[in-house]
Amino acid sequence: MNRPPRTVRPPRPAAPEARARRRWLLVAGVAAALFTALAVLLATRAWAPFPFERAAADWAADHRPAVARSSAVALTRLGSAVVPYLLALAAGAVSVRATPAPRPVRRTALQLAAPVLWLIAGQLLRLGVMHACGRPRPPQAEWATDASGFSFPSGHSFTSAVSSGLLALAVARAHPAAARAAAGWAAVFTLVVGLSRIYLGVHWPLDVLGSWLLAAGWLAIGAVVLHPLQPTAAPPDTGGAA
Repeated sequence: MNRPPRTVRPPRPAAPEARARRRWLLVAGVAAALFTALAVLLATRAWAPFPFERAAADWAADHRPAVARSSAVALTRLGSAVVPYLLALAAGAVSVRATPAPRPVRRTALQLAAPVLWLIAGQLLRLGVMHACGRPRPPQAEWATDASGFSFPSGHSFTSAVSSGLLALAVARAHPAAARAAAGWAAVFTLVVGLSRIYLGVHWPLDVLGSWLLAAGWLAIGAVVLHPLQPTAAPPDTGGAA
């Protein structure tokens, strides 16, 4: 008796959420690996600056007129104090507004607080890494603003990247049409604050690069952890079954 040939079914495609989760975890792994490699490279030099870092610091010190210095100080302050926490709170507010009513009080409070708590947790991580590395800052005589603590990774650069990134993630999930604009704004905000730290002479260039790598990894993990609290906009109704 001849048996009919077996039908080989193609593997079922993974759910979009699962694919997105894997992508974010891949980003986190790559960022962590690059940050670790950079830290090890600097440690092998006893945290001394590379020649190009020294050249960048010298150029900034020689091209710092009063107007440019004042502008850089104003921009660098966006990466500290209350501004980053307001951005994280705005990320929570975007998620709340995108949640259909009725909105349970506890869930609403958690949605509002979750990005702020994630930013605070990232700050604790960054402080731990900074003290573990202990890289000295550039010479204080070249500073054009106040600074404290060690140099690697840059606190202002990390904070601005994480806070603006959290807001961009929330906007992208709630309003996909605005995703590119939100990502572009976050990138510009992060770039401006990070470069201001180098221009003001309080960080070496690799301090800022390291903070961006650390922030990218922390944001990628946050995209997975905070996903259940960030509702995704429903696809438009096309009048038929999808």
